[in-house]
Amino acid sequence: MTALVLGALPLWVSRHLPMVDLPQHLYLISVLHRLDDPSTLYPQLFEARHALTPYLGYYYLVSALNWLLPLDLANRVFLTAYVVGLPLSLGFLLRSLGRPTWPSLLALPFAYGDSFGWGFINYCAALPLTLLCCGFFVRALEDAPRRRRWAAWLAGCLVAVLLFHVQAFGFLAFGLPWLLVTTAVPEDATARGLVARLKPRVPALLGVVPGVALFLGWVVLRFGEPPDIQPGAPWKAWGPTFSPQNLGWKSFAQNRAELFDVLANTLRDGSDRWAMYAVGAVALAGWVAGLVRPEAGSSRGWVTRSRLLGLGGLALALYFLLPFDIRGYVYYLNTRYAHLAAALLVATAPATVASWRVPLRWAAGACALVLAVTLGRGFRAFSREAAEWEGLVSATASKPRVMGLVYDPGSRVVRFPVFIHSAAVLARERGGVPNFTFASTPHSPLKYRGEVPPTFPSEWRPQDVDWDRQGAWYDTFVVRGAHPSQVFGARLQSEFAIVGQSGRSWLVRRR
Repeated sequence: MTALVLGALPLWVSRHLPMVDLPQHLYLISVLHRLDDPSTLYPQLFEARHALTPYLGYYYLVSALNWLLPLDLANRVFLTAYVVGLPLSLGFLLRSLGRPTWPSLLALPFAYGDSFGWGFINYCAALPLTLLCCGFFVRALEDAPRRRRWAAWLAGCLVAVLLFHVQAFGFLAFGLPWLLVTTAVPEDATARGLVARLKPRVPALLGVVPGVALFLGWVVLRFGEPPDIQPGAPWKAWGPTFSPQNLGWKSFAQNRAELFDVLANTLRDGSDRWAMYAVGAVALAGWVAGLVRPEAGSSRGWVTRSRLLGLGGLALALYFLLPFDIRGYVYYLNTRYAHLAAALLVATAPATVASWRVPLRWAAGACALVLAVTLGRGFRAFSREAAEWEGLVSATASKPRVMGLVYDPGSRVVRFPVFIHSAAVLARERGGVPNFTFASTPHSPLKYRGEVPPTFPSEWRPQDVDWDRQGAWYDTFVVRGAHPSQVFGARLQSEFAIVGQSGRSWLVRRR
């Protein structure tokens, strides 16, 4: 329990979290929660998207929590459930596979890293559910008296995985068949013929049906829409879905070089890697202990014992073999599987004698302390830097139309461009709208009522703004990385005025 508390502690020691997409997620949840609030621009600009999308789980759960808690607090509770849920669900899977559960604590550092830093919360939250699905599937095969119960849990959990993120569901498309062919059932000892062997596996297979049916329905809806092909345009397809021009690949050498980096790449000083190194050392010690003093009396064959290693190998293969982008559909595709592979592989230590498990468990808990100290210190330092948002919010008028002119999205503390969505922070706090939101994407639970507010092609290229056509729609501008006089020129005196400055950001309003 102490290790779990330490693992989640970095989420609670700072006011602001260093996650790139978090301002956009919180903005969308705020709109979803206050869609009929006349004190905001939301009713004028947005409406619910009544369609199945794999992102519904996170948005609607946090929106529901928002009825009880302030939005930021509700989101932290959700993130805490994710961070704590990763080792807990891995522990459930380990127990389901008949393995020692202490290595589940080694997964804590992998709740953070690249996907967390980019703010891919939907995908991150699907990972504990993915591990639970694997555990439910194994129990629906092996636990003969309670097969139907485990199959029911499997069915609900698999649907939940899809409602959080389709990439986690994609892993299960490989992981569950692997478990099916490597897991023996009690009836195999006396079964004669294919039908007799298949019958005890039917509940587990039926548990997969609801999720697969929902997935196929989503695929028909998603891929049945005509693709918006715009070669070279950001966030648009460059060709047919799986055509060579639409797939962005990284070489094997590049993926190999980046593997350990994406597992712990948040802080500029690299101190967040210490927990990863500590986890690796403990995992290695667990392997040595299991080989030197193996647990006596295990009758399981090598195929059964290799199930967890096979799951980790599958996740690692997806990291190396999949493209980086499928433009217009999925981005950062292969890198997301690195965290899942790492969490599974560090837990593969074979069972050792009981007397050796206690020091290994304490060592795994010590890794959580290293994680709490390094990330907690880094998150607090970032929060002090991000306090510039608070200074700009106080100078922002009600119901603003905010354009983000973020020429420098970077941070002095973390490696990610965490200020790129600054406009969404101001818009959410004052019930307005930024120039870019996830409502323009098909996986959002919201959509614009009419045309999308005019803006430059990519939030990463504010220098491409057309002031007469795009800039004229907005009344508020947040500028970071350049002085407003460099951006607005002579218009700064006649048409625009600086109304606030905080940190490296300025707030400019139309006169």
